[in-house]
Amino acid sequence: MNPRQTLKKLLQRDKLLVAPGCFDGLSARLVQEAGYEAAYLSGGAVARSMGIPDIGLVSMSEAIERAVQVVSVVNIPVIADADTGYGNAVNLVRTVREFERVGVAAIHIEDQITPKRCGHLDGKEVIALVEMEAKLKAALAARTDPDFVIIARTDARGVTGFDDAIERARVFARVGVDAIFVEAPQSEEELAEIPRRLPSVPLLVNVFKGGKTPMLPMERLQKMGYRIAIYPSETQRAAIHAMRNALATLKREGTTESIDATLTTFKERDRVVGLDEWQSIEKQFMALDKD
Repeated sequence: MNPRQTLKKLLQRDKLLVAPGCFDGLSARLVQEAGYEAAYLSGGAVARSMGIPDIGLVSMSEAIERAVQVVSVVNIPVIADADTGYGNAVNLVRTVREFERVGVAAIHIEDQITPKRCGHLDGKEVIALVEMEAKLKAALAARTDPDFVIIARTDARGVTGFDDAIERARVFARVGVDAIFVEAPQSEEELAEIPRRLPSVPLLVNVFKGGKTPMLPMERLQKMGYRIAIYPSETQRAAIHAMRNALATLKREGTTESIDATLTTFKERDRVVGLDEWQSIEKQFMALDKD
């Protein structure tokens, strides 16, 4: 099976699919190496890796460029953040075509205005339900591979309330999307209520510390009825902390020898990115060039 078919099959299980966040080829390789069945290409993490906040500053072409980097170095399904589709229904059609073309297995599309902002920041706005319904219909019509998963996200909880978010999700499900993502529920009770009120469609939950949603163990989320859990921030939070520590040590001590045991070795660094494979190709074909 290809990654899209694999993801479709994983969503049919009565088990939570855990997709840690990645933001470049290296972090995606580490997610796969750790044994996860899918990776989540976080729009917020991509923005921060560019040195900018998650407030709709990343363009569609920049997001696609990063998706190409990620998909090309892993063979597990990649679930990508497609924000609002970067505009109206027409823009969304091109967004779907581009993400499908580069090989991601799934995208999620949200009902915020364009430009959007992080789902756990204040000041969000959502478009009219009728407009979002039309955008989702356009997205479904635009895909050419029926295994390409389209996930509909609503950010209405923090704007028009929990009940409106549920109603929007029900409409999205009737349109025919493959999964639903109700962003930023604000209590454990709301987390449990979403699967009870949306029992007929796979549900995605966004899990990270510091946002508006309580961070619950995977086992509890699975029992509640969720089928996908994305962890967008853990890898990047770890990377920021580790890089700061290394830089501070180097500045303070003039060397990183005191923390060397916590750093990846030179050899391991190259192994992670597949140097042996590329050197094998080099030996095979560069030798022919010299004949």
